[in-house]
Amino acid sequence: MKLKLPFFVLLFISAFANAQEMMIVNGSKPFPATQEYTFICEKYAFTGETKVQLAKTEKGGILKLSIDTANEKSRILGGVYVDLANGDVIPCVDKNVKESTAGKTTSYYYFTPAEMLKLKKTDIKSIRFIIVGGTDVFGNQTGHFTTVNKMAYFSTAFDTSKKSYDTAKEISVL
Repeated sequence: MKLKLPFFVLLFISAFANAQEMMIVNGSKPFPATQEYTFICEKYAFTGETKVQLAKTEKGGILKLSIDTANEKSRILGGVYVDLANGDVIPCVDKNVKESTAGKTTSYYYFTPAEMLKLKKTDIKSIRFIIVGGTDVFGNQTGHFTTVNKMAYFSTAFDTSKKSYDTAKEISVL
């Protein structure tokens, strides 16, 4: 009995350590994915936050971009640009793979194997995208936006903690 309890605790802890996020695109099979990052989008007045997640597929990878909206007419539309920390830019073409639920719109963009290799080596700095929708009196904000790889809006000069997500490290583990 004394040997079984520590073994069970070790097995339980290792199961949580190896737990990995999964991404499902419009009912497809699940893909191994990074955690869902909360990037800061200062110009987007409705929430100021964008949810970003990346997954690895057999043919490259997927970028999931989600944002809260004020109405169901608003969508992330058109291509996006993924800016990397080393200055490279990865353009993503809109293939019209989208989901909308109450108060949230999600778009999916695909990466080639070569682009996934770049993402494994360099952190994402920012993502540029467009929100379109109806123009109501209390409608959603539309236009061009940039979401930045920052963990918090504010920090002090004396704060020495990491202020951005290690996207390259997590993508390379996939």
